[in-house]
Amino acid sequence: MKVSIFSTCLVDLMFPGVGKAMVEVLERLGCETDFPASQVCCGQPTYNSGYLEESKQAMINMMLAFEHSDYVVGPSGSCVAMFHEYPHVFKGDPQWEMKAIALKEKSYEFTQFIVRVLGVTDVGARLDGSATYHRSCHMSRLLGETETPFMLLEHVDGLRLEPLKNADNCCGFGGTFSVKMPEISEQMVDEKSACVAETGAEYLISADMGCLMNIGGRMSRTGREIKVMHIAEVLNRVPVPHERTAAAKGGNFA
Repeated sequence: MKVSIFSTCLVDLMFPGVGKAMVEVLERLGCETDFPASQVCCGQPTYNSGYLEESKQAMINMMLAFEHSDYVVGPSGSCVAMFHEYPHVFKGDPQWEMKAIALKEKSYEFTQFIVRVLGVTDVGARLDGSATYHRSCHMSRLLGETETPFMLLEHVDGLRLEPLKNADNCCGFGGTFSVKMPEISEQMVDEKSACVAETGAEYLISADMGCLMNIGGRMSRTGREIKVMHIAEVLNRVPVPHERTAAAKGGNFA
C-alpha cells in the first residue's frame, strides 16, 4: 500500500521526530511511503483568520502535490481536517472541485488510517507508565474522529490510561486564536493543565503537536512537569527481540 506523508508545518519545522516515528510505524505495518516535496502549508491559518481568497493558492498547491497519491496520511487531525474543508471552499469550481473531493476522500489522520484503513489496533508497542490523552478539538469536532487513538493506546503494553477531566474542553491553542486572544487562551490552557496534573500521569499524549506544545509549555512554565509524546512516538516504541525476551522474564527495557 502506497502512502504519501503529509508532514504539516509544526512537525516539519519543529518536531521532525514525530514525522520520522509516523513513517517508521507505517513502514513496519507494510506501507510504502513517499514524501511529495512540493507540499507546504495546507492554508488553515489564513483560512481560519478569514482570508479565504488568499488561502486558495496554498490549497491548490496541496491538491497538486498529492494529486497522484493513493493515500495521504498526516500526524495532525487538525491539518487533515483542513483537507476535508477543501470541497466546501471550491464548491462549484469547474477546475478544482473534483480535485478537492479526491484529496478529501484519500486523506487520513495517522491513527485513523491505521485503524480504519489498515484494520490494525495492536502495533506491538510498549510504554511502561501512566498516561492521559488530550483530544484535540479539530480532530474530534471537524474530522469527527474520537475513537482510533484510544483503540491503539489500549493495546500498548505496559501503558495505563488515566481519564482526563473535562476532556472535551479546548486547550486554548486554536492556532491564531492564542495569538489574537492571549488572555483567554491562557485561562483555557491553565484549566486544561490543571486537569492533566490531577490525573497524576507521567505522560501527556495527543495526536496534534499544536495542543501538546501549548499544554506542555504551559505546564513547564508553571512548574507542572510532564513528559509530552505524540501518539506516533508512543506507537513507535516497539521492543527489539532481546527486549521482548527480557520483558517475558520480568526484565526492563533498554
